[in-house]
Amino acid sequence: MTDIRTAHTSDLTSTELAAIRALMDHAFEGDFSDDDWDHTVGGMHALAWEDGELIGHGSLVQRRLLHGGRALRTGYVEAVAVRADRRRRGVASAVMAALERILRDGAYEVGALGAADEAVPLYEGRGWQLWRGPSSVLAPTGLHRTEEEDGCIYVLPLGAALNLDDALTCDWRPGDVW
Repeated sequence: MTDIRTAHTSDLTSTELAAIRALMDHAFEGDFSDDDWDHTVGGMHALAWEDGELIGHGSLVQRRLLHGGRALRTGYVEAVAVRADRRRRGVASAVMAALERILRDGAYEVGALGAADEAVPLYEGRGWQLWRGPSSVLAPTGLHRTEEEDGCIYVLPLGAALNLDDALTCDWRPGDVW
């Protein structure tokens, strides 16, 4: 039986945080940097537990996305992963359902995430929509296009009027900006 728990980073124990980091390191096959970890914490987490072991995770952090002349209060999904031996059993869907409940509680105007190719069917199947317009980052040195991210950004509209073919700009952060 899989149990999904949601908690803010501040409510997680050091053991739980270590388990999340270990899951990320394993699931992303060593391609999970300290910047990626920094992007994972500081918000809400959905943790999937089975027999006392962490088998899945996702987090939701607040960011600002610029679109249509507005700064949108955005719930940004990070670090969604499922242990290899538990994949294709609905764990990622359960993690996303928990994060989407938080997204829909009224605190955010839009949900957003950067999707890996293998995760696209999961997100599209849950109603997330591909951002078709150009993407950028508002960096310390100004606005910079992020062409390599075009076609990888998904949004979940929560009331904000969005034109998916228009420009979308994210706030700056170290490491991967999207």
